[in-house]
Amino acid sequence: MVAGNFIGGTSVSTCERSLSDDASLIAATLAGDTAAFGRLVALYQDRLYNSLLRVLGSAEDAADIAQDAFVQAYTKLESFRGASAFYTWLYRMAFNLAMSHARRQHMVASLDGMKSLVGDEPMDGQPTAEASVMQQERAELVHAALAELSLDYRQILVLREIECCRYDEIAEILDLPVGTVRSRLFRARLQLRDLLAPRLHVERILDT
Repeated sequence: MVAGNFIGGTSVSTCERSLSDDASLIAATLAGDTAAFGRLVALYQDRLYNSLLRVLGSAEDAADIAQDAFVQAYTKLESFRGASAFYTWLYRMAFNLAMSHARRQHMVASLDGMKSLVGDEPMDGQPTAEASVMQQERAELVHAALAELSLDYRQILVLREIECCRYDEIAEILDLPVGTVRSRLFRARLQLRDLLAPRLHVERILDT
């Protein structure tokens, strides 16, 4: 088993990762090189954790589920056939664990939990202090609205809008037909828009 805590340390960007890179690390792991799996963990842990945080609304739960997913991936690695990207396989495992946990706990993400996500929002350029405050307030509104959605809608929005997953990747992660992914995403966007519309309208009035 890989030693140490799976969550923590510095993660490397996956933007330029190739399937062959992952395949070589997986092959090395199966050959007995546990450090190779540690490299996979370092590459994907932050991305997985941040997605789970947005879905679950709890940093502690997100860290626990991410760690459980990596442990499960390690123990089941021989079953990975490379038909999909490693992170897609890993995400499906993690989201299954997250859904089981959430349904077992009847958990609904709170506004306070979602506020912790605001610091992860990308910001372009050098905005003024006033612009930064306004951007943070709008981000809080979006995350608060996201927290009010059902778990099914929340996870599909995170995968599509934040993780930028393709429809076929989402379908594989959630074990759904692509058509269901499209229709569920459409309904999730409508609900999010309906939740945000009155809040953003009030914000615009206060800004005038």
